Amino acid sequence: MSLADHLGELRSRVFKAVIAVAAGAVVGFLLYDPVLDLLVKPYCDVKLSADPGSSCRLVVTDPLDSFSIRLKLSAYIGLLLALPVVLWQLWRFITPGLHDNERRYAIPFVLSSVVLFVGGAALALWTFPKTLEFFSTFGGDELELLYTPSKYLGLLVTMMLIFGLGFEFPIVLVFLQIAGLITWRNLAAWRRYAIVGIFAVDAVITPSGDPITLISMAVPMVLFYEASILIGRFALKKRSAAASATA
Repeated sequence: MSLADHLGELRSRVFKAVIAVAAGAVVGFLLYDPVLDLLVKPYCDVKLSADPGSSCRLVVTDPLDSFSIRLKLSAYIGLLLALPVVLWQLWRFITPGLHDNERRYAIPFVLSSVVLFVGGAALALWTFPKTLEFFSTFGGDELELLYTPSKYLGLLVTMMLIFGLGFEFPIVLVFLQIAGLITWRNLAAWRRYAIVGIFAVDAVITPSGDPITLISMAVPMVLFYEASILIGRFALKKRSAAASATA
């Protein structure tokens, strides 16, 4: 394909992904109330455990907050709902550069990417109350926890996004092995450096910077690293051997 063809293909794929996100955002606009209740639950758990008689509603300090928060949250929901379409468009864009035996991984790539992203986001939501408790203990009993929607949801959604993207780590490693850029032996030899690098990178990219969030994200990524080695050593090796036998 020429450069113009590549740019035309990229524009088509991006356009379809944007349409999918926009359609998902419309659905997210309708699902705003139940999703907001789900996201506010960690704050309520921490607030009511400290003061059972208090209210755990978020505090709006800007007249435009109510509208802007609904739009932002609808966009986040739309991106999550459109994730399979976005990943499929990404795969279709890179497919022309792959061999025939590599293109067969399209559906496993999309499905595993969606499952891992949702799993990472769910883990971030599950650990978020512990993160709030960790920081609330530093202020003392004289401080009341009153959060604004923009600050609270901004932190929570950022953590869910980072966890979701971080959980795509094994997909990248497996794809690099499929493409022949690295092998499972390389990953095994780099294990010590990889573990140190994972903890160092997680310490930088986690927005809260607390040890609970760091460990919650780093430990699964180390396990994913080991799983990538096993997949490359056994599953991919068997597939390549079978492909060579049928060729």
